[in-house]
Amino acid sequence: MTTPDQLRDIVRHLQGRVRLVTDGEKTIAFNPPTAEEMTTAGLDGETASRLTSASWWPEMVGDVIETPEYAEPEATAEVVLGYAKDVIQEYIGKRFPLDT
Repeated sequence: MTTPDQLRDIVRHLQGRVRLVTDGEKTIAFNPPTAEEMTTAGLDGETASRLTSASWWPEMVGDVIETPEYAEPEATAEVVLGYAKDVIQEYIGKRFPLDT
C-alpha cells in the first residue's frame, strides 16, 4: 500500500525532472525515470513500478512535453513550466489520491 508521503515524494521527484528549454520558444523537456531509477533514488519501488507501467503513463509524459501548446501565448516561460509540473500532479493525483 502506497502512503501519501511516498506518493508525494514521487510526484516531487518527477516534477524535478521537468525542465524549461531555453531555445527562444517555450519548450518543456521531461526525461521520465524508469522504476529502477526511482527506486535507486530512494523512492518506493512498488509504486514506481505501478506508475511507469500504467497504461496512462505515456499519455502523461506526452502531455507534460506538450504543455506549451495549450498555454496562453502571453504566459511566461516560468508559468508554462509550472503548468507542466502541475500536469504530473493532476495525472497522479486522480489515479492515486493523496487524501487517504
